[in-house]
Amino acid sequence: DSRTTIGVEFSTRTILVGDAMVKAQIWDTAGLERYRAITSAYYRGAVGALVVFDITKHQTYNVVDRWLKELYDHAEASIVVMLVGNKTDLAQAREVPMEEAKMFADNNGLLFVETSALDSTNVEQAFETILKEIFHKVQKQKQRSSQSNTVSLANESPESAAPAQTEKRPCCVAL
Repeated sequence: DSRTTIGVEFSTRTILVGDAMVKAQIWDTAGLERYRAITSAYYRGAVGALVVFDITKHQTYNVVDRWLKELYDHAEASIVVMLVGNKTDLAQAREVPMEEAKMFADNNGLLFVETSALDSTNVEQAFETILKEIFHKVQKQKQRSSQSNTVSLANESPESAAPAQTEKRPCCVAL
């Protein structure tokens, strides 16, 4: 027996990525229609999202497109998204073939995993995978940002790099 999210729930999670400790804020928004008005506000500023469907109910998979559209309408364009098929513990009742969901994820640039929240199968893997992907994406963005704010002096000849004795040196360099 599992419980359903009502409205929005919040927790934090810290994992080690390489040699960096990454602290994530996790907002669990209810997927029920009656909560859509409040959940869309939580997409702004999100750097990652898990879009979860129930593998035993094809109708939950059928609305993944709508949830992705809503997510992309309200979130940053660079958001990392993982499609999660949940309830693998009920494999005998499966309605959504794993291959179908995996192909959908691949075609839409999404990460993909199947989990069971009931018996914790792949739940850790899902969080670790998306957090690592977000961390690496943020690191790349920081590198690009710092590279665009630096001035390369590599092409200067040794003579032009040293100021002449009579020349005044500027006190500051604006980058």
